[in-house]
Order: sequence, then C-alpha cells, then structure tokens
Amino acid sequence: MKGARSKWYPVEVIGILLVVASLLILLFSPNSLSDFFNTIIAEVKPIVVDVFLTSEIGIAIIISVIFGRIIERLGFTDGLIRIFVPIMKWLKINPSVIVPSVYNILGDINAAGKISGPVLVKAKATKAEQKIAVATMIQSPQSFATLVLGLIALSVFNINAFPLIILSIFLPIVVVPWILSVTIYRDTKKVDLESLPRFTPKTKFLETIFSSAKEGAELLFLIIIPAVAAVFFAIGALRFLGAWDVIESSLSSILTFLSIEPGTGIVSILASPTLAVAQLAELSASVDPRLVVGSFVLANSGLPLSVIFGQIPATWAEVSGLNEREALLASIIGLIIRIATACLLAYFLTPFLVG
Repeated sequence: MKGARSKWYPVEVIGILLVVASLLILLFSPNSLSDFFNTIIAEVKPIVVDVFLTSEIGIAIIISVIFGRIIERLGFTDGLIRIFVPIMKWLKINPSVIVPSVYNILGDINAAGKISGPVLVKAKATKAEQKIAVATMIQSPQSFATLVLGLIALSVFNINAFPLIILSIFLPIVVVPWILSVTIYRDTKKVDLESLPRFTPKTKFLETIFSSAKEGAELLFLIIIPAVAAVFFAIGALRFLGAWDVIESSLSSILTFLSIEPGTGIVSILASPTLAVAQLAELSASVDPRLVVGSFVLANSGLPLSVIFGQIPATWAEVSGLNEREALLASIIGLIIRIATACLLAYFLTPFLVG
C-alpha cells in the first residue's frame, strides 16, 4: 500500500509544476495573478450580471418555462405530435424530435430543452433521435424576440421576409431530421400514433404555474449561469494570454467569406443573437444584402456559443438520455448545418429577395 502511494502519477507532476510556477509568478511578477483574475471577471461579469441577472433575458428564461409548461398542460405537445406523425412516419423518424424546435421558437432554447427532453424519453426516442432533436433545435431562433427584431431588420433593407422565413426556419424542422437520419444518426424508427403515450400532464393548473416558475429559476441559477460563467472564463483566459484577439479577427474574416455581416455575426456567436438583429437594423443602407440575409439566418439559431458549449450540454444531460458530450457534439453538428444554411441562402436566395 505504501509503495502504491509513493508512486508518482502524471497529475501529481502537473500539480508540482503549478506550485513552482505560482511561486515564481508571485516572486517575479506578483501583479500577473491579479491581472489574470481581473481580465476574467471583466469578461464574465457583463454576461452573467448584466445579461442574465439584471436584464430582461434572465426574467425571459423563467417566463419561457412558465409559458411552455402552461401550453404543454393545455395539450400543445399532443397537438404537435398529431400534426407531425404522418410526415415523420413517412421519414421513419420518431415525431417527438420536432418538439424542441417548436418550443424553442415560442419560448427559449433553455426552456425548450428542459420541457422537451422528458418528452423524447417518454416517447421512447432512441439516442440517435434525441441527438437529431438537439441538432434540429439549433436551426430555430432561441427566442421569439430574435425573430421579430430580425423581421424589422429585413424590412429596413427591403428584403422579402416570407420565403426566407419558410426556408430558414420552418423547412429545417423537417429537412434536418431527414438529412441526419440518412447520414450521421441512422438509428431511427417509424412510430405509429397508437404506440405513443399522451404527453399532456395532469397536474392542477395553479400547481403548473407555480412549479414551472420554480423550475425556471432553478434552470437560470443552477444550470445556465454556471455554464455561461465557465465558457466566458475560458474566453477571458484566452484574452489574457493574447490569443483571443487573433481568434476574433480570424472569425471576422471567415464570416465575411461566408456572406455573414461580421460585426453582427460576432455578436450572435459570442454574446446575443437578439442584440445582433437589433444592431442589424441600424447598419448603413450600403451594406450588401447578402451579408444581411446571412447574418439574419445565423442569428435565428441556437447561438451564442455559451449556449452550444455550456447550457445545452448541462440542460440535456439532466433531462434526457444523452450525456454532456453527446449533447455537445449534436449541438455542434447543428451549428455547422446552420452556418452552411446561412451561407447558401445568402449566396443563392438573396437575388430573389431584394425588392
């Protein structure tokens, strides 16, 4: 037993190196550690405090859960299943995969996961189908406000919104599950309506309201804020090391190449798609309409990255049959599909939309 404890493990070597490095930093550059923490706090605070704690977004998340649970109690999920069963039966996919996307459009992406994860489990969706549901959810705007502000921005640039909404938001709800079911996630199965349970809960109406308010608060404070803080901690660390500015500059060049307006595109990716579409309406009229269309499609998705890398894995691992890694990989695949959609629609559809 003594021999086993005296043996050096790699993590102990790393620990010793960290101790030595910390002592050297304190000896030769004592301000570095405080500068490191100040940089990270400056990165995390505007998002955690200003966005989620003191702005409307935090309240919107709680309200979205309440709204979602109320319409679920009124039979919304069962109505959706009846509408999509014939289509999904033809595609040989469990119809419950579309539930997160619709709740996402109507409410909030975090509330959508919290409500829809158990629905997928109850519908006996396979792991592949649950991953399809996550990837498909990324194709929908993460709040209804993002869609409305985006429509205002399109009108400013005289861009016909109707075909763009159909092709970028509603069509992917059916097309993306089919594409994924014949390529990456092939373990899908045809489900008859008779084999599905009813999804409308039987809780009392007042109990639904108060329990959903508590559920929304737990989602915000115990899952979303810790996940966001972890993601922006990493960004702050990269900024302190001088790597983040290079990453941001490269990202701007890539977005322009993909026909996505770089300023609002970066805001969508890193901060808030809702803020991005609001800024889109304020851009100069000389901006290429392709960039506006690309930015609109990108913003109406499951971004920002803190959602993809933090909130979705944390939420879905808690309420579905997926672990954090599986949920993360599915959301990344969904994001890749969304970026490709934004690029293709910007390049090929824009000439038919500009009036």
